[in-house]
Amino acid sequence: MTSEAPPLPLPGPRYARFSRRFKAVLLDWMLAMAMLFGALAIASNVASDALARTLGVAIVVILMLYEPVLVSRAGGTLGHIWTNLRVVDDRGGNLSFAKALARFVVKSVLGWYSFVVMAATRRNQAVHDLLTHSTVQIRDPAKANPGQFVTERREDDPAMPSRLRRALVTVVYLALSVSLYFGVLAGLLRGGILSRACVYQDICSGGDRIVDFAVAAAFLLVIGMGWRGRLLGARKA
Repeated sequence: MTSEAPPLPLPGPRYARFSRRFKAVLLDWMLAMAMLFGALAIASNVASDALARTLGVAIVVILMLYEPVLVSRAGGTLGHIWTNLRVVDDRGGNLSFAKALARFVVKSVLGWYSFVVMAATRRNQAVHDLLTHSTVQIRDPAKANPGQFVTERREDDPAMPSRLRRALVTVVYLALSVSLYFGVLAGLLRGGILSRACVYQDICSGGDRIVDFAVAAAFLLVIGMGWRGRLLGARKA
């Protein structure tokens, strides 16, 4: 007679890693660029200025409402759906349109810097998630692998320094990183690698955006290492 082992309990919600969310953002960006280039191609070939202006306004409205409408209706943008992600309200279900709109506005204003706090939160939340009480989770767990998500982090490790100590040490490292950033920024401007138009007028090229993303990723790394007890001064025993 054989006895079957009891099934393992299902884990809690699976919160998307930054790499997975970055892929979703990239897909949405590619879709937006395709729409813009398509609209420009049509506008350049029509004889009517009024039609071209109407098309331009329509594209702007679509891009502004694209994320709030889909997040509130379908639980995510096409990028989220294609990468098996879903934006979930803390109370369950999809966000309301008002919360989805607020989330989109905060994310648009902060850009990549909204994601720097992810590694320091229990549920991998960016700033726009925290402010709207939402999380980004795996849509279909059966289609996900462990490298795409994390479960809720627990603060029950006695070898981990206190939250206050980790926070203070992380702030010190971030202050040093900011000082280093301004020094590197000055060097990039003198060397012509980063344009002055990007710094002073927010008119940035693709290369400028890459530099901006690298800085945000560096800050994200510092915060994540600090909160996980990997920085000198608040290191896990």
